[in-house]
Amino acid sequence: MDFISILSIFVLACFVGYYVVWSVTPALHTPLMAVTNAISSVIVVGALVASAAEGSPLAKWLGLGAVVLASVNIFGGFAVTERMLAMYRKKGAPKTGALKTGKGGGGR
Repeated sequence: MDFISILSIFVLACFVGYYVVWSVTPALHTPLMAVTNAISSVIVVGALVASAAEGSPLAKWLGLGAVVLASVNIFGGFAVTERMLAMYRKKGAPKTGALKTGKGGGGR
């Protein structure tokens, strides 16, 4: 494929992604973030495979950089997801779950 075709596909994918994300209801933003984190973990695996392959040292360093950047993306995504979930907590509710505090009901 020539450069113009690849660029056209990229621009169309950007527009489709923009409109898909903006049409998602606010209640589904947290699961959407979780799926994005899962996709980033697949990218880490691909970067590890690419950096382990035989090739030039430049390819290995670029693979290492891809692993680092994708890892930062994953951890940042989990931090943002945690903050989004914190918005749904009640003001006086503890930050830990009911199982950790022993206040789970349990029929007593």
